[in-house]
Amino acid sequence: MKAIVITFLMFLAVAVQLGEAINCGQVDATLAPCISYLTQGGDPSGPCCNGVKSLVQMTPTQQDRQDACECVKAAAARYTNLKPDAASNLPSRCGVTTNIPISATTNCKSVP
Repeated sequence: MKAIVITFLMFLAVAVQLGEAINCGQVDATLAPCISYLTQGGDPSGPCCNGVKSLVQMTPTQQDRQDACECVKAAAARYTNLKPDAASNLPSRCGVTTNIPISATTNCKSVP
């Protein structure tokens, strides 16, 4: 199963590199391993951090980041038990920097 997920993530990264716009299906699939961390806290898993790192790689332009932000915002709104501290700390807990916040209230137009 792990090999399938890794293959899928690699496919997504290649598809985005070929000039396709990022979409919510890609963002949701990339961050799906983070759901338990975002709703229960604790430590993010390896697959979760790999997803966060993939998301950063998949969003090199401001438009990509704003589009991904809208997807993350919609996903965050679906999870009423999302822990705000876990969400805001996820990138740093995974050792990456991103301008894509995980919040249901973000103004994605302001994402650089």
